This record gives sequence, structure tokens and C-alpha cells, in this order.
Amino acid sequence: MQKENKMGTMPINKLLITMSLPIMISMVVQALYNIVDSIFVAQISENALTAVSLAFPAQNLMIAFAGGTAVGFNALLSRSLGEKAQEHVNATANHAVLLWIFNSILFFLIGMTCANVFFKAQTSDVQIINYGVQYFLIVVGCSFGLFGQFTFERLLQSTGRTIHTMITQGLGAIINIILDPIFIFGLFGMPRLEVAGAALATIIGQICACLLGIFMNIKFNSDIHINMKKFKFNFQIIKQIYTVGIPSIIMQSIGSVMTFGMNLILISFSTTAAAVFGVYFKLQSFVFMPIFGLNNGMIPIVAYNLGAKNKDRMVQTVKLAICYAVGMMIIGTIIFESIPQTLLGLFNASSTMISIGIPALRIIAIHFILAGFSIVCSALFQAVGKGTYSLIVSIIRQLIVLLPVAYLLAQLGNINYVWASFPIAEGASVITCAILLKKIYSSLDF
Repeated sequence: MQKENKMGTMPINKLLITMSLPIMISMVVQALYNIVDSIFVAQISENALTAVSLAFPAQNLMIAFAGGTAVGFNALLSRSLGEKAQEHVNATANHAVLLWIFNSILFFLIGMTCANVFFKAQTSDVQIINYGVQYFLIVVGCSFGLFGQFTFERLLQSTGRTIHTMITQGLGAIINIILDPIFIFGLFGMPRLEVAGAALATIIGQICACLLGIFMNIKFNSDIHINMKKFKFNFQIIKQIYTVGIPSIIMQSIGSVMTFGMNLILISFSTTAAAVFGVYFKLQSFVFMPIFGLNNGMIPIVAYNLGAKNKDRMVQTVKLAICYAVGMMIIGTIIFESIPQTLLGLFNASSTMISIGIPALRIIAIHFILAGFSIVCSALFQAVGKGTYSLIVSIIRQLIVLLPVAYLLAQLGNINYVWASFPIAEGASVITCAILLKKIYSSLDF
């Protein structure tokens, strides 16, 4: 008889912490790398920082495809484990590898063909365009490491091996942080590559994390058996993965649309305003990333117990996750409200950037606590196969409320009004999540 996985037996609080804490730690390291990356780039010039900020929607689009696909096979694989369907577990893992290869090829083509058009649509500044194109070609065109890292780390997560995920993510981030100054500034005899050096350090870190993830799955993940020699394509598995994955991809891609739109709104005030927005995203990742780590630990627990038809364990998991998420967001809010100038100073901020950035950080941070609830709810929707609910929440928050409100407030001529669109949109998100959460709870009839 197959041994019961810990996701069906361990006490919930201990299980959630055991599953989430390693991912949260690795996410914090990842956030630290994101911040350090921009800190180094900011030492080149404000235009270099702006170029990397304008590239964020493209990077977010890659993460949307990688993360959305991973959410799909993660939920399916964990549910199959709960159902004791080992053959389906292995087939899902094999199809995850196939999708890694496909997505890598897709974004190689995008990286090679779309760089110039992407940046010229946002700015006419020649230096920003040149910096941005260099960064885009490397990070997007060579994204196979990113897609592989997501794939093999989520295979580990889906079977409860989050310690191994922490190691792979930590390795990639640490390598990136070490290589950043070497490649950007030309240390130890290396040529000075500036923005291109930041991009090169990024993809090398991703490739190393991917390779370690492959090794970890082969060596330590006994719950799944990847064997591409015996691979048989099954359209139904692809369909099941993307039933959850496509709404998640669209949801995260909407984030790219929102960021692109906000950049256009802000750059109408100044390029510095767009740089402030980019800095905000780097800083907020330090607050949000641990909650995404919490979600990554929560999703397989919920999916497993859905497959095992254990409603009580599902509900306990979600309640605890919401409490932890809101608690972390309270800490983040206090930091943003109390030391915004110190945070901006990390990025070699000019007096103009500081004057724009201080009110920006304080106004935007108002929505953090509400966002903690919404983020956990969106992860729950994905875990129970209701990815369209997450999509609905994202569309309402970012497209129906945030961007239109930001545009209308920008017409008043004061950039500080634009930042208020974030707490307004999050309020709409919380209301929507609460309605859908009640609907899901009522539908669990076991």
C-alpha cells in the first residue's frame, strides 16, 4: 500500500509552516536579488534604471507563462497524489517537461524579434531604448533557464519537498548577486557590460537553479518518475494543466498590461516617475514575495486534501494562510510608511526621485493589508481548479479599476493622485474575493 503523504496527515499549522517557510526564505532571497540587481544598475545612471523598469512588463509576461503553467501542473499533480493515481502523477510530470521546452522556444522567438518595438512604444529617449534592448534580448531571448527553474522547482513543491526548492532558488539568486557587480562594472578583468551585464548575471543564475532543480528531482523526488523515453503525449493532461494554468497566465499577464499602461501614464509626467514606479515594484517584492512563498506552500496542501476529500484540512489551511499573510503585510506597511526616503536612497535616488517617491511609497502601501487577503484567495481559487475566479479578480482589480482610475486621476495634473489608484483597486479586489470565497466554500459538498 502506498504510504500516505504528509499533506494528508501532519497537523495543519506545522504542515503549512514546514511547506511554506523554505519557499518563503528562498522568495526573500529572490526579492533581495531583485533589489540588489536594480541597486547596481542605478549606479550606472537613472536612464539605466528606467530602462530596466520599462523592461519589467516583458519579464512579468515570462513569469506569467512560467508560473501559470507551473500552477496548473502543480495543482493537478498534487491532486493526483491525493487520489493515489501514480501513473497520472508521472504523466503530469513528463508533460511539465514538454511545456518547459515549448515555452522556452516561444520566448526565444519573442526576444529576438520584439525588443525594439517594445521600448519604442514606451519612450523616445535613445539611451533608454539602447539600454532596454540590450537587457531584453538577453533576459527574454535566453529564458530557458527561467522556465526550467519554475518547472523543476514546482515539481518538488507539488510533492512537499520545499526544502529542496529553497536550495535551488537560493543558489540561483546568490549566483546572480555575485555576478551582478562583476559583469556590470567589469571587475576581476571582465569587460564592463553595464545593463547587459545585469541581464547576463540574471540568466546564468536561472540556468544554475534549473540544473540543480533537475538533479534534485532525479535524486530526491521519489513521488514522481520522469521518463521522457517512454513519453506519450496526452492532450487531456495538457487540457487539465491549462484549465487552471491559462486563467493564471492571463491573470499574471494582465499585470504586464497594467505595468505597461502605468508606465505610459507616468512617463507623461517624467521618466523619473516611471523610474520611481520601477523602484516601487522592486521594493514591494520584498514584502509580497514571502506571501507568494506562503501560497506556493498552501496550494499543494489544499489540492491534495481536495483530492482526498478532506474539507476541514482545506479550510484550516486557508484560514491560517490568510492570518499569516495579513500579519506580514502589516509589517511591510509599517516599513514603507516610516522610512520611504531610506528605501529610495538604496537606488542612488536624485532629489527629484525622492520628492516623487516618498509620497508614492506611502500612498501605495495603504493597500498592502488588503492585498494579503486577496493574494491568498487567488491562490486558493487556483488550488481547487477555479482559476477563472482568480482571473476575474485580476481583471477587476487591474483593468476595470486600477488603470482607468489612474488615467482619470492623472488628468488632474498631480502625480500623487495617480498612486491612490492602488488602494482603490485593492478595495474592489477584496470585495470580489470575499464573494467568490463564500461561493467555493458552499460548493464543497464532502
